[in-house]
Amino acid sequence: MNIKLKHQQGIVLFFSLIVLVMMTVIGVALAVSSTQSLRMSGAGSERVEAMAAAHGALENAIKNSSGAGFVTMDMDNGMTITDATLGVKSSVKALTKADVNCQRSADASSGDLIKCIRIQIESTAEFGRDNLGSLTTVNGVEQEVLNIK
Repeated sequence: MNIKLKHQQGIVLFFSLIVLVMMTVIGVALAVSSTQSLRMSGAGSERVEAMAAAHGALENAIKNSSGAGFVTMDMDNGMTITDATLGVKSSVKALTKADVNCQRSADASSGDLIKCIRIQIESTAEFGRDNLGSLTTVNGVEQEVLNIK
């Protein structure tokens, strides 16, 4: 049994090169997939940060306008509040031009002394690369006022 090995020289090298190319393609595909996953998770965290900033600006707008802030507001044009620390703009506008009955009132008023002003506060936070993403929260506020006629 004398086998000639001259015809089999290089076949192992050929198969090992094919396996090497396949492993390289799989490695590159995994690296690209990993990079895309990191980008998506980063975008998700930026969205969460923008949501927190919008809610914070909303709370600041309510806190800074407590007392007579909404009552003295121009009912036709509203007002814009820019929170420089959070980088969020909030617009405040009246939903009704005149005082209306309160939706949630626990105290009875025989002389109809208490009315309400309904306000909408819209906070918009921008996020992402080149601020391409925008997240807006819209909330309503009802402020009791004394109805003097």
